[in-house]
Amino acid sequence: MGSSPPNEEALIKRLRARDEEAFVWVVRTYQGKMLSLARAIVGEPFAEEIVQDTWLAVIRGLPHFEGRARLETWILRILSNTAKTRLQRERRRRHTHLVWEDNPPFSEGHRFHARGHWLSPPWPWHEETPEALLASEELQRCLTKAVAALPPAQRAVLILRDREGMAMEDICNILEISATNGRVLLYRARAQLRAAIENYERGKGC
Repeated sequence: MGSSPPNEEALIKRLRARDEEAFVWVVRTYQGKMLSLARAIVGEPFAEEIVQDTWLAVIRGLPHFEGRARLETWILRILSNTAKTRLQRERRRRHTHLVWEDNPPFSEGHRFHARGHWLSPPWPWHEETPEALLASEELQRCLTKAVAALPPAQRAVLILRDREGMAMEDICNILEISATNGRVLLYRARAQLRAAIENYERGKGC
């Protein structure tokens, strides 16, 4: 099996037949994206455990997979649900405030006039290009910190869309959120990153 995507129906048949080569291809293809999503929802300490639990659930669920979604979407949805359950368990166990929330309170109202005009317009970037701006190691640290501070739902949408390049329709299916919520979560996450860049440009640090 090469690096090009195989016929999915044939791939699923081989997976159900416990074809080792097919499993290796699937793990090699989806493992990185699974780790990214697990980190986004539950954080680094539990990410690899969530991925391992997901693979076990995938193996158990393959005989019942009906093909209503693409294999990748189905696997990532299992991971998303596994990670959300773990997040709830950790919240009860550790009494943390961290929760999966697909519609958290958020307001940029202070930036807009009642008629929709800017009260506080975006700060102009000093660097000539986004690439030059992102070359700053200090800014990279600020952005990493800003991403880590996002609510899990916002972070998951941002990672799948802007890092993994997935379509919003697939992201909403994986996270089981509406298209409207998906757009709102992505907007809010990007707004937080924009604020981090503005603080950096104004010399306010992270």
